[in-house]
Amino acid sequence: MRETILIKSTRREELIDITESVRAILEQSSIQNGIMHVYAQGATAALMVQENWDESVQLDVVNLLRKLIPPGVWLHDAQDGNGDSHLKAGLVGPSETIPIIDGQLGLSRWQNIFFCEFDGPRTERRVICTPIDDPDEEG
Repeated sequence: MRETILIKSTRREELIDITESVRAILEQSSIQNGIMHVYAQGATAALMVQENWDESVQLDVVNLLRKLIPPGVWLHDAQDGNGDSHLKAGLVGPSETIPIIDGQLGLSRWQNIFFCEFDGPRTERRVICTPIDDPDEEG
């Protein structure tokens, strides 16, 4: 099984919570134990498991990456002005793997799955979700 989540971003850089969409895909799969692999398509997007309590952590992530990797100073900017977006996406990474435990995502109370937009706004972004059953699990 493999499903695609479609995302619309509204800002150049933002973290978008996709946890409930991933959880819905897991429920469709009826897998009880295994892993959920989540992959962001696109060279200027990434995925991150992060604090979900309030938006301050997500804003801190965006602000830190802006300070570490500022726009407008990279060789790739000569092509399309988004050299920083590529570097941020590469640093954060395109995928996350979350354990599936007793039919639930193995996230802690304070963790959610975030799509990281670094080159928006975009009318359509894609995240590929692949729940994988534990072959050693009876059932």
